[in-house]
Amino acid sequence: MDKVVATAREAVADVPEGASLAVGGFGLSGVPNVLIQALYAQGTGSLSVVSNNCGAMESGLAVLLAAGRIARVTGSYIGANKEFARQYLAGELEVEMIPQGTLAERLRAGGAGIPAFFTPAGVGTQVADGGLPWRYDGHGGVAVASPPKEVREFDGTEYVLEHGIRTDFALVRAARGDRHGNLVFNKSTRNFNPLAAMAGRVTIAEVEELVEPGEIDPDAVHLPGIFVQRVLALTPEQAADKRIEQRTISAPSARGTVSQ
Repeated sequence: MDKVVATAREAVADVPEGASLAVGGFGLSGVPNVLIQALYAQGTGSLSVVSNNCGAMESGLAVLLAAGRIARVTGSYIGANKEFARQYLAGELEVEMIPQGTLAERLRAGGAGIPAFFTPAGVGTQVADGGLPWRYDGHGGVAVASPPKEVREFDGTEYVLEHGIRTDFALVRAARGDRHGNLVFNKSTRNFNPLAAMAGRVTIAEVEELVEPGEIDPDAVHLPGIFVQRVLALTPEQAADKRIEQRTISAPSARGTVSQ
């Protein structure tokens, strides 16, 4: 089945107001910026987003966040996103913060058809006991707090029950993909993109290089096409548009050369 769509606009055209989205990316790496921009241009809002972070440097999900299009975020990292922090503390945004490994497994479990699982991460903290502020009231108080979760003991160790995540749509970015939706990710872009793709009921992938079926060695496939419903081939310019969140260089030496 040829899953290629002609434009980003066509790819996200049926994402409705209030939809839930699993979005890939790790920092600025592997973020489906083209699909996010198409969603922004479409005007869709009141979105519930599941992603490791919520964008940075006016790119990625930060575009939707700044426009007030995101109502709820499930993630594990706020980082240096000042607008994210401002909206959260002002009570404009509901935020469920969970351990990063738990987020990854909740996405994978949802995609694998596993409704829930037990993990030791968070036992003895508000992650398990409840009380984490999901939404502030804008005056320093907590309007909505996380509920307590079931804790059970196995072989003398306590574990907390976490539920798998399924979303209406997923937006991901891959280094290579074929017309059947088989995807290959590059290095750290593989951290969350395959998991987000598994969690979406309708998964849309933007790919930097589109190849024909059979050109990707089956052993090299990171995510099989069964999890992907639409594929968007990026232009060379779009594929090359990659930002660096924090650039670090060595201080010049006394002779004016760069130390190694």
